[in-house]
Amino acid sequence: MSRGGQGLARVAVVVRAGAAPLWWLGVFAAGIGALMPGMTGRRIGVLAGAALFLVAVAVVALLRRKRYAALARGAARAAKHDVLQDRAVTVRNWRRGHRWWLLLAFVGALGSAFAVPVAGGLLLAGAGVGLRLKAAWIGRLERGSEELLWVRVDWLGRGSGVPAGKRVRAFRATGIAAGDAAPGGARRRGGVLV
Repeated sequence: MSRGGQGLARVAVVVRAGAAPLWWLGVFAAGIGALMPGMTGRRIGVLAGAALFLVAVAVVALLRRKRYAALARGAARAAKHDVLQDRAVTVRNWRRGHRWWLLLAFVGALGSAFAVPVAGGLLLAGAGVGLRLKAAWIGRLERGSEELLWVRVDWLGRGSGVPAGKRVRAFRATGIAAGDAAPGGARRRGGVLV
């Protein structure tokens, strides 16, 4: 980066990047699993899957909230020469860095259908919903403070890892209109926050 600037990725976008693939892979795996009787039968599989879905939503949505809140409170203003990464680039980097984990999770969910139909797929889908809820919570933090939260790209690592992981020492903050993503990581539509 020029003149000592850093590449910055939106925190909410990194969190939200895995939501859609996990949701769709989970729904697809659950649909295929529903076609198999499994060892436990479909009814038990669906009930177990529903319980796992709710647990996954709660755990993923609530995981590391204190750390995110602490990093948000201590966010320093982004420097003039920092480079803000586009939303599409952040999403692509996250998905590229996690493609093998997503594939393994999908295969695992399909494999589990032979024992407990539907359950593995609903677990994956629940993780996706949990990530979406966490991104929405970060969006409420951003709206409340009227600033967007960013993390240094080099702290995320090659796989565009966790924006509140051990390597991350601080967030950066910009005005609410910076970048091409609205609070919470969604696309801006027509220049208006959505």
